[in-house]
Amino acid sequence: MPTHTQQSAVTAPVTVLGLGPMGRALAAAFLAAGVPTTVWNRTPGRDGELVERGALSARTAEEAVSASPLTVVCVVNYDASDAVLHDDDVTRALKGRTVVNLSADTPERARSAASWAAAHGVRYLDGAIMTPTTTIGTPHGVFIHSGEAALYEEHRPALEALGGTHTHLGEDIGRAAAYDVALLDIFWTAMTGYMHALALAKAEGISARELAPFAVGIGAILPEAFEESAVEVDNGTHSGEGNPITSAASTMAHVIHASEGHGIDAGVMRAAEGLVRRVIGEGHGADGPTRITELLGRR
Repeated sequence: MPTHTQQSAVTAPVTVLGLGPMGRALAAAFLAAGVPTTVWNRTPGRDGELVERGALSARTAEEAVSASPLTVVCVVNYDASDAVLHDDDVTRALKGRTVVNLSADTPERARSAASWAAAHGVRYLDGAIMTPTTTIGTPHGVFIHSGEAALYEEHRPALEALGGTHTHLGEDIGRAAAYDVALLDIFWTAMTGYMHALALAKAEGISARELAPFAVGIGAILPEAFEESAVEVDNGTHSGEGNPITSAASTMAHVIHASEGHGIDAGVMRAAEGLVRRVIGEGHGADGPTRITELLGRR
């Protein structure tokens, strides 16, 4: 059972700035959890359904942030959030209140936003949403947060009204954004590879639907590969037993030759092969693919 303090935190008003698909999902989840919710969007007309469900529509961003002790921001990037929060009237209204910024951007931008907030008396937490809009308000949503631990604990009950799992990653304000960009790196690199594979298959007369079940099989081996690779990287061992990086170079070359034989751009795979060839050229051909992290990590 929630304590009195937690219950008060859950039912305290919340403001949502930004009503794109994700922002609307966040506001809807707060409303479904019984949280009094004020909404605002730079482009008007996106709050109709939320107002019908009980949300309060603010005329200005200043009015919106003044309505709640906690403001959740979800816009396209920090250029967009800065454009709203740095308005003099909004900044004054935010003094002493808390902003949780769930917009996506870089760790550097998160730290810059936190410095601005501290200079203006705004309490600040950073975060990221790691799952699609359809998961918001369900047990399947995944949220990560970073910033002052005590401030996170103060607002955790309200944030948990969004459903799913919430993880505080530490007091370094840029840590959530660092996780976000690293995980997006996996997703978009993988999806780009999959799109390339579908194009190559199509050129060979294989439909996407025919290839998909086998692609899913490839995906199924990745979790174990991720775990094993993480251990190798953290330990600095980079074992190539059973899968030396020279084998990777050979199979990458097959993909490149087959693609370019059909006139398909193989630039992504050529870039990957280039990293592998550099590792081999430095005398690490017997190591595993995790040796690439050493190459990329040099400054």
